[in-house]
Amino acid sequence: MKRLYFFIQIVILPVLLSGQTLGTMADYLRIRAKANDPLYTTYAATMARSRLYGDKAYKMDYYSDCRPVTYSSDHAGSMFAIWKVDGVVVMNTGEFIKKPVVEYSFPDMMVMEYEPFHGIHVKETFLVYSSTLTVVDMEVKNTDNIPHEITVYTVLELGNDSLEIINYNEKADGYITHRYESPYRLISSLKTEYPYPIHTRDFFTANQKVYSFGGYSGDMSDFYNRIKTDYYSDKRNDSLNLKKEGFVDFIALQLKKRLRPGETTDFRYMRGVQSQAEVPDSLFTEAARVKPLFLKTFFEDNLMLFGRIPRISFKTEAEKLVYIGAFNLVRGSMYPATGKTKYNFYAFSRNPLWGWGHGHQVLHESLSMMSYAYLDPLSAEGSQRVYMEQQDSSGLIAYRHGPRGKQDYPHKNMSTTSAPFFSWINWEVYKVSKDKQFLVESYAAGSKYLQWLIRNRDTNHDGTFEWGPYGIIENVRDWYNAVFQVSADRYLDVDKEDISDELECLDLTLMVIKEERSLAQMASSLGKAGEAREWQKKAENTAKLVNERMWDDSTGFYYSINKKDYSFKFMTRDLRRQEIIGFLALWAEVAPKDRAEKLVKILTDTTRFWRKYGVPTLSGQDPWYSPYVDYCCKWNGPVWLLWDYMVYDGLKNYGYNELAKQLAAKMMLCVTTQLSKNHNFWESYSPDNEVLNCPSNYIWDSIMAKLIIEENNGKPLK
Repeated sequence: MKRLYFFIQIVILPVLLSGQTLGTMADYLRIRAKANDPLYTTYAATMARSRLYGDKAYKMDYYSDCRPVTYSSDHAGSMFAIWKVDGVVVMNTGEFIKKPVVEYSFPDMMVMEYEPFHGIHVKETFLVYSSTLTVVDMEVKNTDNIPHEITVYTVLELGNDSLEIINYNEKADGYITHRYESPYRLISSLKTEYPYPIHTRDFFTANQKVYSFGGYSGDMSDFYNRIKTDYYSDKRNDSLNLKKEGFVDFIALQLKKRLRPGETTDFRYMRGVQSQAEVPDSLFTEAARVKPLFLKTFFEDNLMLFGRIPRISFKTEAEKLVYIGAFNLVRGSMYPATGKTKYNFYAFSRNPLWGWGHGHQVLHESLSMMSYAYLDPLSAEGSQRVYMEQQDSSGLIAYRHGPRGKQDYPHKNMSTTSAPFFSWINWEVYKVSKDKQFLVESYAAGSKYLQWLIRNRDTNHDGTFEWGPYGIIENVRDWYNAVFQVSADRYLDVDKEDISDELECLDLTLMVIKEERSLAQMASSLGKAGEAREWQKKAENTAKLVNERMWDDSTGFYYSINKKDYSFKFMTRDLRRQEIIGFLALWAEVAPKDRAEKLVKILTDTTRFWRKYGVPTLSGQDPWYSPYVDYCCKWNGPVWLLWDYMVYDGLKNYGYNELAKQLAAKMMLCVTTQLSKNHNFWESYSPDNEVLNCPSNYIWDSIMAKLIIEENNGKPLK
């Protein structure tokens, strides 16, 4: 069955998606994204040509009037082109006669059109060909009725003093430079025990004979003065400085072509990146192979990739851009199998690249697979199989899994797991893939994992659950958490600060119930009616305990409780702090109808949870509430889209479809506001304002694709 499914997906589907179908898909995926449209603009190489270390992804800036169209890689500088037409220098997009409009945007490539000067039409294609090589192709057509002299200065700019020209390779028409790339990151630095390149080599080249080349210190205003030339100077020289060694701030290649009316030419420049410990010939060989390639092939590959997604009749162009961007985000986070896993896996982000989010999967980030399954179900299954292949014989799924193996961070002689979304994810992936073999294997793994949780996260055997002793990371909500965190500023050590292993925890207990319900559905689909009934019975028994112990009638809300006496007190602390997890009782289908009504009343209170940009993690009436996203990982106010999606899902479970639709609109406004401003997805969002300081381009925002599909009932275009 698995082989047949693979054959259909990999062999038959591309055949079906050919000819007229590809043309139809191209029409469907065409966009007309201008500077202020909510377009996600980060690109990474496709899995087949990616690697974990020495990987370069890029953020495109086509929207800043004060810059050229720019491609920037985290801690590795930027590249761009400056135009000169008949002696007129056009540096920045704000000066273009027709500003850039993006026609297509895929995980690894982008196609745009613009006119830097009257009569000069440019179709620019950007392709992250591999982790080490990136291509910018500019197809230039003279649409005027007179000839024009076109000069393009392609620039690689680092902006600090570590860019060293080693030489200019005349044979390969390219600069070879060295530089230092710091492993330091604001949020989480790269660990130097892993082979992240620090001393790197760049190869900057073009697809044609370079007219001249140069290396300079200073800024672009100085460079403008150099390339503009003074007609009245006796030192006038239409050439760069031909610098072949030394430290500079940027390097440039000069390309020239005189175009007659109606004539077209192609300027293509490329940047290769590798560790200085690698053999440079490999980079030269790859560049030589890519120089003549037709980029249409890569475009068609993307059309085939997107041929699987539900084709939504979008209400707005913004919705279409978010839909495509969400798929680009998750696909652009994927790496091929390497190290200790034989399956593909993801990083939280590839640009920017930061230590904690690179190289290993965590179950709560894996909720993004529920969207990704619509784009590439086999790959989504592969990501989930990473957990299965590294699952401990005891049933444990550790906190992190990936190419460096299981990482369970033992604390007080107990392994650390993560928020148990495993079987829910697998069930949602299966509903898309229909792969019975995956269902069989994931059901077995999920059953073992849940039994591990029952043995290890219900230490007093009372039927409700406590997070492990390293709960400050295990419970996901690891910063400014009003219930589990003892001090407002988290100044104590881990064991004194976090009390989530000393409570019967509402969130974990509801997650266990959801896992039990998911396993029941899986068992039923596999024809295991008896096991399905057993899982459902477990879910109902646990739900009964939640309603008996964790509901407070005086406030109309669910809370975590003291595990010793089931009170809402822990020492002197009142545990009745209204957090978003209270609404997970709707997601796990635990709340009776009358209690659901009370929850919804609190949810829709604009002074508490019904905010402009979604449902915050903490009630706006709580003294710890803050709408400011000034760092990562905060749970005292910021909006986390995946958790808002669970609230959305819960509302639909209870028939509150109109409220679910309103919440979806808030989430869409939250995302489109940021994408329009800065063209990033974010780890979390402010419920009340627009300024964010947290990790950007976070994989789990891809849940927006699933939200859009559900809001449109997955209906295909007619």
